[in-house]
Amino acid sequence: MFFDWDKSDITPDAAGTLDTAISAYADCGMARIMLAGHTDRSGTPKYNIGLSERRNTSVRAYITERGVPEARVTSEAFGESSPAVPTADGVRELQNRRVEITYGPGSGM
Repeated sequence: MFFDWDKSDITPDAAGTLDTAISAYADCGMARIMLAGHTDRSGTPKYNIGLSERRNTSVRAYITERGVPEARVTSEAFGESSPAVPTADGVRELQNRRVEITYGPGSGM
């Protein structure tokens, strides 16, 4: 799911994506969930780690408020270190402003 520039709030589009992920999770029993927060390269590396952590926190809050057990969710903040779309420093790229959600065997380790 993607985020607006310099934001960590859940948009209506993101909520729809998360609702789909929550429904799919319900079919997986008690699988582990891993949240991987990312940013584009428009801020400093230190700031972007914090922003990706805030994005993870927003996603975690959304899914746990809707029934996913908190104990099953782990997260890691990557900041700008793993872009989906490689860009030069300072470039704003929507696809890099994301939280990736994986669940099932091997997730959340």
